[in-house]
Amino acid sequence: MMNRPITLLALIAVPLAGCTVGPDYRPRAASELGVPPAYSVAARQEAQEDLRQWWTAFNDPLLTRLVEQAASQNLDLAQAVIRLRQARESLVQSRASLLPTVDAGASASRTQAITGGAGGSTSLSLGADVNYQADLFGGIRRGVQASRAQLEASGYDYATVLVSTQAEIARNYILARAAQAQLANARQSLAIQDDNLEIAGFRVQAGLVSSLDQEQARASRAQTAASIPSIEASYNSAVSRLGVLTGQAPGALKGEMEAVRPIPQGPASVAVGIPTDTLRQRPDVRSAERNLAAAVANIGVAEAQLYPQLSLGGSIDSNAANIGGIFDLITGRIFASLAQTIFDAGRNRSQVRSAQAAADGALLAYKQTVLTALEDVENAVVALQSAQRREREFMIALDAATNSAILSRSSYRAGLADFLTLNQSEASLISARNGLVGARSDKAAALIQLYLALGGGWDASATPTPDTVPTPASGSN
Repeated sequence: MMNRPITLLALIAVPLAGCTVGPDYRPRAASELGVPPAYSVAARQEAQEDLRQWWTAFNDPLLTRLVEQAASQNLDLAQAVIRLRQARESLVQSRASLLPTVDAGASASRTQAITGGAGGSTSLSLGADVNYQADLFGGIRRGVQASRAQLEASGYDYATVLVSTQAEIARNYILARAAQAQLANARQSLAIQDDNLEIAGFRVQAGLVSSLDQEQARASRAQTAASIPSIEASYNSAVSRLGVLTGQAPGALKGEMEAVRPIPQGPASVAVGIPTDTLRQRPDVRSAERNLAAAVANIGVAEAQLYPQLSLGGSIDSNAANIGGIFDLITGRIFASLAQTIFDAGRNRSQVRSAQAAADGALLAYKQTVLTALEDVENAVVALQSAQRREREFMIALDAATNSAILSRSSYRAGLADFLTLNQSEASLISARNGLVGARSDKAAALIQLYLALGGGWDASATPTPDTVPTPASGSN
């Protein structure tokens, strides 16, 4: 008799088992996202180079070590790995909903007369329950799709944090080296101005010039000296930031960074490829695409709540007075229930509309991320070209200012030029030196920004998972 309802339920469930409500996700073509066939700025648009370790192009061993050290010690990356692990467990939980749940239990009791009687009775029982939520309309399967897309998005979020951390380390390293160069310029200028002040003092004592020359020399020297503390503060800030980015105390790298080194200079240009290459390479773009896929799957999760819910279950029980007879008599029960919401004041349909709105918002966020990525590339290309032109002009200016300062200094010593001419020449020399340092720093920073905009610093051929990414140092419970 029990076989009849089971057979009937099977006949109902089988034709519906392949029914999955909600829209299927469709990847968007580049044209739908507003991606042009080429960039609007002059750039090398041949195939992209291997950008997975772009920092090695600067040929600075310490910079390379710091960037690679961050992969295992940066605390932002450690948090990203934890979020990735959480997303994996969410997928495990979603998949578990596709399978039955089994519960088992056992109990024993003893009844004993306290007065007026003898003997007693023992009761033993074993039991197991099985429950299964039939996924007739694919709501659970859509939930698994959403969880899988979220896991992939979390992997790309980890990659986004990784490449951002790499770029930030490189930028602060450049800032530290630029500050060292500016300090060297300031101290060199200060030594020259000390010499000028001494000469002006001798000439005032000799009655050759008025005290105006000496006061102008003092003012110039003090202004140069006043610039040094702010440069030192900038240097300390950059080095402290490098320490924190590598998971250490702010002062941990001061000893290693103390030796003065030039500002690292990478290649003159980088092949940027075509815009669609950037979309495949940028982890934030790929994360936005996976978030859209998850949002579309969630529409099916919400729509499945509009349809009947079929639950299947069963139980097995055994009772006996002793262990030896526990399996002598076994009873079983099988049940099925079909539930349908009749009235909920529009809540379920509102949830469907909410899911659809979330998917629309995810699509707009995806498009925005794509356009921002293209904007980043073009801005970085222009910034690099601008810094290179400025560097060339400042090199000419430095050469001219150096010659002018030498001539002015010789003329002043010989009494053939006044101090105002010497002071102006010295100021032009200081400005040209700092301008060249600034241009070279900006050029390196623009190159770093271009590598970041192109999505360099990770392996774009594979989705990062908790099993394939390094595990940065993190706390444990």
